[in-house]
Amino acid sequence: MYGWLWRHLPGPAAVRVLQLLLLAAAVLAVCFLWVFPAIAPYMPFNDTTVGDQ
Repeated sequence: MYGWLWRHLPGPAAVRVLQLLLLAAAVLAVCFLWVFPAIAPYMPFNDTTVGDQ
């Protein structure tokens, strides 16, 4: 996957590194802003059983 990205990005190596960093930051931002909040209600981490009787 990384090789495919590297071959398909335009420009010299320094520009490609910058583009890859920006792409990684964009993917992380999308995950934290939309993906993770959307799936949080379906995750079992908020199910607590301590104190329930």
